[in-house]
Amino acid sequence: MSETFETILGHAFQRPELLKEALTHRSAAQRSGGRGRARASNERLEFIGDRVLGLTMAEWLAERFPHEQEGELGRRLAYLVSQPVLAGVADSIGLAAALSVSPGEARAGVAKRATVLADALEAALGALYMDGGLGVARDFVRRAWNDAMTVQAEPPKDAKTALQEWAQKRGLELPAYEITGRSGPPHAPEFTVTATVGSSVASGTAGNRRAAEQAAAETLLNRLSA
Repeated sequence: MSETFETILGHAFQRPELLKEALTHRSAAQRSGGRGRARASNERLEFIGDRVLGLTMAEWLAERFPHEQEGELGRRLAYLVSQPVLAGVADSIGLAAALSVSPGEARAGVAKRATVLADALEAALGALYMDGGLGVARDFVRRAWNDAMTVQAEPPKDAKTALQEWAQKRGLELPAYEITGRSGPPHAPEFTVTATVGSSVASGTAGNRRAAEQAAAETLLNRLSA
């Protein structure tokens, strides 16, 4: 599967262990043999890939929209590196099928969760950068994110801002956000936040409170606009 995924990424790895690490979910990280060595999960490469994505995307946006200012570029960047977009890109390249998870987590469908897919995509990007350099990573980003980059002619508004404007136009109180659930281990928590506008409510779940608020706002906006 790793060899097939090399073709998808468009890069032949000189250090294939990097790609193997990028495709290893923490549930599949395990002690090997009697030497006590751990099989590395993709969390460290995810950390690197997050920074590589931010840099290559900012560079691309500045090139593509030379007349836009920081605020407009920042909104575009926030959208393009958001969890839903990353999960969509990961799904489009078949990342879930290449991801190594424990048997129990596989039965639970963990490999198809948006948070897991987004993290693994960043890890794969980190592996590309570590093995092939910034140019290889940049080429992959521009191929994989092309549809997301071109779909919006105008800078997008983040969901919380859009929901606030929706409420203000209708004379309603500003949206309220409340943490209504928390799960997962301390090193990888998941927050559920409920957004309320008037009598309408919706919830969203993500790996941090800010992202969960955005997810809840987006769900509520979609519901109010239906």
